[in-house]
Amino acid sequence: MNHILLRHRDIPDINKLDVYKKNGGIDAFKKAVTKMQPTEVTEVIKNSNLRGRGGAGFPTGMKWSFIDNKNWPHYVVANADESEPGTFKDRELMESNPFQFLEGLAIASYAVGATAAYVYLRGEFWQVAAFLDEKILEMEKAGYLGDNLFGTEYSLKIFTHLGAGAYICGEETALLESLEGKRGQPRVRPPFPPSFGLYGKPTIINNVETFANVPPIIANGADWYKSMGTADSAGVKLFSLSGRVRKPGNYELPFGTTFRQLIYEYGGGVQEGRPVKAIMPDRDRRHCQRRLDHQQDYSFLQA
Repeated sequence: MNHILLRHRDIPDINKLDVYKKNGGIDAFKKAVTKMQPTEVTEVIKNSNLRGRGGAGFPTGMKWSFIDNKNWPHYVVANADESEPGTFKDRELMESNPFQFLEGLAIASYAVGATAAYVYLRGEFWQVAAFLDEKILEMEKAGYLGDNLFGTEYSLKIFTHLGAGAYICGEETALLESLEGKRGQPRVRPPFPPSFGLYGKPTIINNVETFANVPPIIANGADWYKSMGTADSAGVKLFSLSGRVRKPGNYELPFGTTFRQLIYEYGGGVQEGRPVKAIMPDRDRRHCQRRLDHQQDYSFLQA
């Protein structure tokens, strides 16, 4: 099965705009802007059952539908902070398949009527930010960002912003505070960002992996996406596998994959053939650890 997100593993040089375009890139953004109403785009994402990949798993299309259309302007922010220990999936996407991420960000911006979008990166990602700036400039020169896109009245600018390496800025409201030039501290909620976000205006925030899922969904439809994964969690997920395994790295797998499969089928098992003693899965910034002694079985790996 070809990758949906890690397409650079199947298509060499897809981080070059001409190669990305030859392989269907930008088509979904053009389709959205020229053939669909913003609400239609949101409805497709809602019907696809795409959930946010930042940890909480909130339905993406539902979040977009919460945008306050009585208060303007609107903004979209990509959370590229990725400061959780052992997580490096978003960085691979930005470095190796950047245009799919940026196209997804652009589609989301159109869906909620935003004409400015921001990519918030952790402070240590200054090289990634510089790389994305180059890719954004390429899209502008090609006419895929800027004014009157595809001959329509829709316009969009994308900007990058570096934080200062504060872990708490991975939380979306602390991220907004930092983006505004303030100390990165979480806000009291409600109100929530779709009604009161960046500069007090309605704002949609998703992470890099979430946006990277958007172009193939718009291109292929919600039913295609729901054909993968589970009934509650459709599609594929990027798993950053690290620690004492033989083959650490990022793995793109459908939801429903077990820990046993991830560790043994894809990760090659534990180094030196030793048994698993503990797993620390990261979800919503809460780290949980299950310990085993040598006599226990691996039944929890089926969870």
